[in-house]
Amino acid sequence: MRKLRPLPIVAIIGGGFSGAAVALHLTRNLGAERRARIVVFEPRARLGAGLAYDTAEPAHRINVPAFKMSLYPDEPESFADYLVRADTLATDPVACSVEGVAYPRRSVFGDYVAAELAPCLAGGLIEHRRKRVLGVKRSQGRWTILAEDGEVLVADIVVLAVSHPPPSLPKALLPISSIPKLVADSTRTNALDGIAPADRVLVVGNGLTAADVVAALTERGHRGPVISISRRGLRSRGHPAVVQDPFGDFVSEPVTRASELLRRIRRTLRVARQRGLSWHPVIDAVRAQGQQIWQALSVVERRRIARLARVYWDVHRFRIAPQVEDVLDQAIENGRLEILSASVASATIDGGEIRVDLRQRGLDALRSIIVDAIVVTTGPAHGGILKSQPFLAGLEKGGVLTVCETGLGIACDLHARAVGADRRVEPNLFIAGPLARGTFGELMGLPQVTEHAVFVALEVKALLLRGEANRLHPVVD
Repeated sequence: MRKLRPLPIVAIIGGGFSGAAVALHLTRNLGAERRARIVVFEPRARLGAGLAYDTAEPAHRINVPAFKMSLYPDEPESFADYLVRADTLATDPVACSVEGVAYPRRSVFGDYVAAELAPCLAGGLIEHRRKRVLGVKRSQGRWTILAEDGEVLVADIVVLAVSHPPPSLPKALLPISSIPKLVADSTRTNALDGIAPADRVLVVGNGLTAADVVAALTERGHRGPVISISRRGLRSRGHPAVVQDPFGDFVSEPVTRASELLRRIRRTLRVARQRGLSWHPVIDAVRAQGQQIWQALSVVERRRIARLARVYWDVHRFRIAPQVEDVLDQAIENGRLEILSASVASATIDGGEIRVDLRQRGLDALRSIIVDAIVVTTGPAHGGILKSQPFLAGLEKGGVLTVCETGLGIACDLHARAVGADRRVEPNLFIAGPLARGTFGELMGLPQVTEHAVFVALEVKALLLRGEANRLHPVVD
């Protein structure tokens, strides 16, 4: 009796935007002739939302104009078209900026991704396992996956599209880590519910997440004073009033040193000013050419940029929506929000209140403040990514995974294949999403994440096709 071999299984661990985009594009690339089962492990109810787009906070908005958000690199206005079809903006009167550019709520983008995935899920082309993965082990060239409910799945190919690890609590806050009004991870659902309208709040961090916190508190009617601190006191910037095309060439003559790259950026900024342009199009050019720039740098130079220039890059690269910028500007103007260049020296409980000593930049004396709540927004602790989930820790212990040399994520090669502690490349284990940025460079913005998802899907497809060519389909019993 003749029968066909079962379809190979591609398991994607993590069904946020990166994992969902890989699954969708792999399905599209494989076409009508189904060549694999695609199984996505994601405990959330729907695929594609992840941390970023699975938020119910109405103040959380996409920080990129809607016409630049898309699941498809060759269809940049796909999301903007969805907004029209779904008539979403009709129920969100402040979704558009003064210039008429749409910045809808972040959850709406999650709705869009879910809508695009729906036909694949309904047709069985993508299988959603709503459960956590506890363990992954290599077994005779394949991967055995253990889920939290005891399910065991043996996959031919695994794609790790895991989420960013949560922030690590600053050491100075560890003595008060158990108090209810210390919010260690503001991205958790209902994380801000315990903060009362009149509470005095300290926000540790000044980036996009800090801006989200201030906007969300304001939306909830919070009226108490807020102090937001970071080492350099730099707050997130907004978008230009007028759209400008990217300006600058950073790849025709490759830059090999971090100092040289910074000099070229500063020089280009001066030329841009002379031509009446703002800094925005220069940073946009660096972002668009970011992966080529990164590839020309040695590991030592990449580390130097990550250590010395990343904070300046982040505040210019990751911009806030105009609606959020307006909230911050108004809070600063009316004295409710104070932004400081400072760090936490110590924190204690004093009569039911929290006493915090701040070490301000350029000052010898500590500044002591009394607050009712503290929210930590220092960003993902990428250095601890392999300790953030049991199955990642197991793969690290087995030498399969290691942290990338820049400390920005998980080590992989230029085909997005995982690289282990002994430099061994795992041919059927891929790293997708921002945690591959140590190798690929700019991989935080949605356009770059989408392009990388397409790239990973093509790499997986190529591996599947090689597998087909190397084995006979019919099996004789």
